[in-house]
Amino acid sequence: MQLIIAEKPKQAEKLAAPYPSVKRDGYIEIKPCDRFPQGAKLAYAVGHLCELQEPAHYDAKWKRWNYDHLPIIPERFDYRLAKGKSKPYQVIKKLLNERTTTSIIIASDAEREGEAIVRLILRLANNAKPLQRLWISSLTPQAVDHGFANLLDGKETENIFHEAMSRACADWLIGMNASRAYTTLLKKKGIADVFSLGRVQTPTLALIVEREKQIENFLPETYYEVEADFTRYKGKYINAKKQTKLSDREQAQAIVDRTKGTGIVASIEKKRQTERPPFWFSLSLLQTEASRRFGLGAKETLDIAQKLYIRGWISYPRTDSSFVTKEEAGQFPVILDRLLKQAEYSPIKDVLTNNPANDKRYVNPAKVSDHYAIIPTEEAGAVAKLSGRDAQVYDLIVRRFLAAFAPDAVSEKTEIVTTREMDRFLTRGSRTIDPGFKQVLQIESKEVELPAVEQGQEMPIKGCRLLEKQTEPPKRYTEGTLILGMKTAGKLLEDELQAIMKEVEGLGTEATRAGIIDGLKRREYIKLVKKEIHPTPKGRILIDAVTGSILASPEMTAKWESRLEQIGKGEASAAQFIEQAKKLSEHLVVDAKQRIEQLAVDPTQVKSKSPRGATNRPVGPCPLCQSAVLDRGKFYGCSGYQKNNCGFTLPKTILGAKLTQTEVKKVLAGQKTKPLEMKKNARQFKAMLYLERDQLKFEFTKGED
Repeated sequence: MQLIIAEKPKQAEKLAAPYPSVKRDGYIEIKPCDRFPQGAKLAYAVGHLCELQEPAHYDAKWKRWNYDHLPIIPERFDYRLAKGKSKPYQVIKKLLNERTTTSIIIASDAEREGEAIVRLILRLANNAKPLQRLWISSLTPQAVDHGFANLLDGKETENIFHEAMSRACADWLIGMNASRAYTTLLKKKGIADVFSLGRVQTPTLALIVEREKQIENFLPETYYEVEADFTRYKGKYINAKKQTKLSDREQAQAIVDRTKGTGIVASIEKKRQTERPPFWFSLSLLQTEASRRFGLGAKETLDIAQKLYIRGWISYPRTDSSFVTKEEAGQFPVILDRLLKQAEYSPIKDVLTNNPANDKRYVNPAKVSDHYAIIPTEEAGAVAKLSGRDAQVYDLIVRRFLAAFAPDAVSEKTEIVTTREMDRFLTRGSRTIDPGFKQVLQIESKEVELPAVEQGQEMPIKGCRLLEKQTEPPKRYTEGTLILGMKTAGKLLEDELQAIMKEVEGLGTEATRAGIIDGLKRREYIKLVKKEIHPTPKGRILIDAVTGSILASPEMTAKWESRLEQIGKGEASAAQFIEQAKKLSEHLVVDAKQRIEQLAVDPTQVKSKSPRGATNRPVGPCPLCQSAVLDRGKFYGCSGYQKNNCGFTLPKTILGAKLTQTEVKKVLAGQKTKPLEMKKNARQFKAMLYLERDQLKFEFTKGED
């Protein structure tokens, strides 16, 4: 008899669903049937049952956090049973040891962590029985039965287990040593808190802190546009390169002053524009869209998708692919028929005139690795049975899938150039010819209707005005844009590393990015304020300490993920990889001491201690939550940081100018500071500061713009 081991209880229920079965205490008994002539037993874990031992297991001195006891490098890595996980482990162990159990089927999620969950249980239980592997991307009865009919030999996925173990052990080494090194060394600087570091979470935090510094140091530049009203439409002045921005106010005003009388329609250009339906969802694309549309966090989106997968309604969500294979394409008619019977989707039936089964934009086996795109399955249920966020995410997936069956969206873009003597003014318009797939996605096209005019036609000038504008600072990350930022982090690297990063898809993996962001929140490195990610003082301190280190760069993750992939394919040695991680750990411990010695920092109120130089004196109301803004020593921060989850801060210095309590009081009262002397790129100037919502803005003194 075969013993099947699933990753979690609900997954086990889906795996047993195609066969006659009975629930027992801690497992499911599959009765003899065509697929299992002798029957089978289906046990399940509850996520990770096994975990790496703590440092004190190897040496008692490693129980305390002491820099002098670093690095922590065990000769071997041992695992233990996680707390509270004894019952499912004992059930699996008992079934393993039964004489009737002849072989084992690993039926956890088909990826490296799923592989590790079951193989570690088998290792802890000293299993020596033959292994097979169920490898599927859907939990529909058809997909499950097809998977059991085409089991892999256990040796075919053994290297994936080595990959998972290599990642876990190497991350343990880096995390344990770097975290203890920086925590103990920063404590000597008067900063009392626990600082967790990791090869993915730390460079991710660095992205967030760097963006915040870009916002703080952003110097807005004033520019001008000239807009003429030609009675029937408006146009903006353009130069020879069709640019509308002017840097010289006097030049802009001169254009305004001379734009009078009558303009002439110099040219009319119309172009037809075709837009193809979007790719199907990978996990990162789904998380980004759910964040943009509904403000959902990355982990919340993944959790909902996982629930839908367990129900059998969608394919495996932890995928990095937006494509499917021809085998999945064969199910399109069944899936389509099932979806279009629902009241929510039947009205768009007539729009779905295309078949993407032969379109490489969607069906491309070469671009599918372990799992294909997130699409509805042939068991897709009714969206009406869901509610709230679950319904929103499911509807996103369904409509994205259906959009591929709709035609391209077609629009007509019009450009009218109107002249007044030598000056040219551009007017743009757009109209929809065929909304195509946008009807499915419920996207309303922005129509800019223009009147019918002819070349050479005279247009009376009703008026002309000068528009004064300022360049905008970079936007803070949301969870959705941070997911994309992690995925494209390779753009920050040299050419060779860019190539590596492209292969491994940036910082983290599709399966781990949501957890990384969630970990940054739990460790109080970041806070969400109106869906925007703000680094906390604690997060900024850590990045200040590690800036310039390999820990703050995507470089280490790029190289590691590349090597881990090679281990998973059997092309690299796991033992050599661990040895390199040990050497790197030794280097990081020494490097941390040198960095902290050179770090000039005042202790910040991270836990119980007040920062040196801090008065904790109120300087005004917070523009976001109306709590008091306090002088924290190195910065001004909202006192509602914990209670209101408010991340509002103001720097003590900006572009070399000191912000005293007096000036901050003015800013928080809605006033402007006195002219402050600033410097950027060797250019000195004076500007007054004021708040617009929660952002500092510049107003240049006369002659400074």
